[in-house]
Amino acid sequence: MSDGTFKVGVTRDALLENGQPFFDKAALRLLDGTPGLSWEYLPQGGKWLTADDCARYDAICAVGVGVKAEALGRADLRLKLLAGFGAGYDTRDVAALTAAGVLLTNNPDAVRRPMATTQLCFLLALAHKLMDKDRITRQGRWTEQRSYYGTGLVGRTLGSLGIGNIGKELFRIAKPLDMRFIAHDPFVKQADVADLGVTLVDIDTLFRESDFLVTNVLLNDATRRIVNAQRLGQMKPSAYLISASRGPVVDEKALYDVLSARRIAGAAMDVFEVEPTPADNPILKLDNVIVAPHSLCHTDECNRLLAEGSFRAASAYAARNRPPNLINPAALAHARQAGRIC
Repeated sequence: MSDGTFKVGVTRDALLENGQPFFDKAALRLLDGTPGLSWEYLPQGGKWLTADDCARYDAICAVGVGVKAEALGRADLRLKLLAGFGAGYDTRDVAALTAAGVLLTNNPDAVRRPMATTQLCFLLALAHKLMDKDRITRQGRWTEQRSYYGTGLVGRTLGSLGIGNIGKELFRIAKPLDMRFIAHDPFVKQADVADLGVTLVDIDTLFRESDFLVTNVLLNDATRRIVNAQRLGQMKPSAYLISASRGPVVDEKALYDVLSARRIAGAAMDVFEVEPTPADNPILKLDNVIVAPHSLCHTDECNRLLAEGSFRAASAYAARNRPPNLINPAALAHARQAGRIC
């Protein structure tokens, strides 16, 4: 039974091994400064919220923890807001949350620039064969430097599968590189991206003409394994794939096959089909792929923005205001939300 205090839980994956948050503690002032709000870290960790978690808190600020329908079905459900730290929400059952009268928010602005610079970092590292040159230098193979010439970027084609918040930012910051920009996104009109110098193309053209192809789509039924064997087979032998949205967007087995056969020049991956990716994943043995543990965008700036965005949503809702970046506005019509937002 609620005591009248608006109670917020922060998932334990916000804590480092030393027990301190991965973000600047100053972000917590957004919660501490909200009248009538108390907060705590969830008493236990895990990949999924439990029914007990959802009965304990009015709002949960979640880093990477997901929620399934079974956690929302008990009669003592207290949860009314799930405020995500990041932009993605594929592990959060939107339909079940809406049916239960729970608002879901995400935080796209926090990752827009950090993710775009992550993709640019991969692009430059691949183009200049950074990892190869690092390796031969460490191994004393200095005389082999001419065997690892890179790829010039002027006039090359940068393609994006999807051109939303992050995709647009990537093209914006890549403009000085004097590359040709193309993208495929069925939900975007040419007029929406004309100012960025981007030409919208069909998906086959995107794969055939990109010298560097970046994934920038949300994970859903339509995009799961959209980068498959057939589409990878359309890429130039000199082309590179940058996988930086969600792992299952790419058919990992198909990617391994083209990389191991040298049918494309290389790839960079910050995300995997299964995370953490197993140590025996054969992709990790290849020398023409750069890998990172779904964290390349994590800088002090990004981490602060992630926390602030989630906490700002909880604070706004506690003050009876509509939280920003609401994913499921239909939940506002649920009886559990009646009279909540002024």
